[in-house]
Amino acid sequence: MNAITLGPAGTYSHRAARAVAAEVSFRESVTAIVDAVADGEFERGVVPIENSIEGSVTESLDALADYDVAVTREVVTPIRHALLAQDDAFEVVASHSQALAQCRNWLESNYPDAGLEAVASTARGVERAREDARVAGIGHPDNTGDDLEILAADIQDRTSNATRFLVVAPESARADAGGKTTLIVYPNANYPGLLLELLEAFADRNLNLSRIESRPSGERLGDYLFHFDVDAGLYEDHMAKAVEDVEAITDKGWVKVLGSYDTEHVLD
Repeated sequence: MNAITLGPAGTYSHRAARAVAAEVSFRESVTAIVDAVADGEFERGVVPIENSIEGSVTESLDALADYDVAVTREVVTPIRHALLAQDDAFEVVASHSQALAQCRNWLESNYPDAGLEAVASTARGVERAREDARVAGIGHPDNTGDDLEILAADIQDRTSNATRFLVVAPESARADAGGKTTLIVYPNANYPGLLLELLEAFADRNLNLSRIESRPSGERLGDYLFHFDVDAGLYEDHMAKAVEDVEAITDKGWVKVLGSYDTEHVLD
């Protein structure tokens, strides 16, 4: 099986993708990854969806809504950031925007005068550090190689830092079996009690929502779609009936069921 994820090699996405496929290729954006899977270029894609400190990755949410794909697995991995540089005389810290945010307090306390540069991935920031002695990168400590030093380890602001990755596949790979289900709902309507009606479809059946998030639909200002994660599989009768109710409530819009899947925890 081949998989595609955020590159270059050495990103946290790459570490998660190695649990999915032996052959891993790279793209510079989540949208490009999901697009490549939807087009059938790759069998699987691995994209970050949520971090325990910074919350949801909005590009991933939007790409899942825009492309016809399925979700077949969830991979959860701890995030352990290190500050990597040629020496301690750097002027700028480069990394993915999420990594910079996850280490915000540590950086302000220890390097308040350093500039911050957001790049496409943590591994890209480490590459910048290799190319330029004035730059330090934030990334996994295994990415030092022979030319960088670990100036500080475990610099994330919270030791519980972890990221959820979703494994996306062509729409035909969608499954009903699994302990969690993801769906995206676009009501194409706005009236008092609409969100309550959607929530009651799950609450009345004792179904737990582990995540609900709204995103702009892009159709007009103030118009939203909703992402739901439900702790049940589509094979369960009460979950299937809840989806039927949601589809009836949103008869002017649409419901995209990405499928049911299980969670895998990857420590290395």
